[in-house]
Amino acid sequence: MTVLKIEGLSKAYSTAEGRVEVLRGVGMALAKGESLALTGESGSGKSTLLHLVAGLDTFDAGEILVAGVAVSRLSDAGRAGLRRDRIGLVFQQFNLIPSLDVAANLAFQARLCGRHDPDWTRELAEALDIAGLLHRFPEALSGGQQQRVAIGRALAARPGLILADEPTGNLDEAAADRVMALMLGLVAKAGASLLMVTHSDRLAGRLDRRLHLASGRVSE
Repeated sequence: MTVLKIEGLSKAYSTAEGRVEVLRGVGMALAKGESLALTGESGSGKSTLLHLVAGLDTFDAGEILVAGVAVSRLSDAGRAGLRRDRIGLVFQQFNLIPSLDVAANLAFQARLCGRHDPDWTRELAEALDIAGLLHRFPEALSGGQQQRVAIGRALAARPGLILADEPTGNLDEAAADRVMALMLGLVAKAGASLLMVTHSDRLAGRLDRRLHLASGRVSE
């Protein structure tokens, strides 16, 4: 089963220097349960591609299908629903809700889409070593702890697709390796697929496949 399919995807931006083509006919596919690393230089369009898949931005040409749903045919509300119901997002900035404690942050998306499972959420908290932090607020957590909460929140609703943008970019190498191992194990247990943007060849090597983005095009 194909969870994500991208066909002929193009995206350009207008700048003071003129039109900049970020993506030029990009294509890729991601099967159920598969993990794929997307590497490339800074500014190559990796994050742009992830934002397009998540429906956070619009593209100029081509198509993105998430679980068979064509993103280009969705309204703003439809794209928000796609993110809520089918996609888990893990960003370098964590994006935790400061007014909610760890327990509420973990359950937030799962409750929104009606799939809150207290047993699964508890299992995630224990696996991510944040079970003792459930009543703390994000400001009282270290960067590594916040990242583990963000991973747990993305997985709590058991989405079919996890999009991770430099998920360990704020961590030292040892912490990054630990968080990466936890995330891969939990993604596999949830039966999800993972598309991860990373600048690290070392971390990319831990995923099933990798693609490199350069000059707006992807290659093996």
